[in-house]
Amino acid sequence: MAQTDILLEAGTNELEIVEFWLEEEPREDGEENYRGFYGVNVAKVLEIIRIPEKITKLPKVHHPAIMGTFNLRNKVIPLVDLSHWLKKPRVETEPPKVIVTEFNNVSSAFLVSGVTRIHRISWERVEAPSNYVSTLSEDSITGVVKFEDRISLILDLEKIVAELNPDLGLQLDDSIDWANHAGYKAIIADDSTLIREMLHEMMVRAKFSVEMANTGRACWDKLQEYKRRSIEEKRPISDFVNIVISDIEMPVMDGHNLTVRIKADEVLKQLPVILFSSIITDKLRHKGEAVGADDQISKPEVTQLAQRSIALIEK
Repeated sequence: MAQTDILLEAGTNELEIVEFWLEEEPREDGEENYRGFYGVNVAKVLEIIRIPEKITKLPKVHHPAIMGTFNLRNKVIPLVDLSHWLKKPRVETEPPKVIVTEFNNVSSAFLVSGVTRIHRISWERVEAPSNYVSTLSEDSITGVVKFEDRISLILDLEKIVAELNPDLGLQLDDSIDWANHAGYKAIIADDSTLIREMLHEMMVRAKFSVEMANTGRACWDKLQEYKRRSIEEKRPISDFVNIVISDIEMPVMDGHNLTVRIKADEVLKQLPVILFSSIITDKLRHKGEAVGADDQISKPEVTQLAQRSIALIEK
């Protein structure tokens, strides 16, 4: 199943997920195999294929979940046993499937037991995972979707890929001297604790005052509070915040919908908005443009975030 053009209109707070399952050993004696359901954003999926006949073992691997590499149309792609990564005892009752992904300019493949279908849902149906759920899944879950007969967990593939290959993780640039920059105020919305901490550190280093939000909804609520104070105290909104930096994929309200709301508001529309996400590609950049984002930065370009924020504010 190859990925087709994504038909979702930007800003509608909808997403499409590929749902798949991992077949596990029975939880208790006498029970049937346990089937755990998971999902990943269609925007990160290149295609779904059968397991390749030839998988080349690697002489040295960072993690035992890496099965090796295979060749797909002259591209060498690492294959990860997702069950092994999640510490789930997978059993094989039918030929497994391989989900080939691409994000942050990196191609990877994940071995799963099977694929159900693509679901189109609202981000409002995606709940943030509890601490208990996160712990059970190696902190690799960013959202929970409840269907009538099951629960699907949205996987944080970025975290998995970064931990399997630390060299691909976001790196901060220590070579920039921020001493001459005035302090600006930023709100950063991202559902990943790891990313929020990294962005907070980087922006504070660049002399920003930073407030964090873990969903687009939480960010919107903070902006509404600033707008109220701005009106009541007869002060410009820039006294409270100078820029909004938002991920796109977030439970409850995504970054595209957040941007639409900001740009439609008479007070908040003057704030520059930067979308910062792993799914910003040449193919999908038009979505950010359609909702009025002032800039879009893919996560491998993290070192540009502070400079481009300052440029937008001072423009």
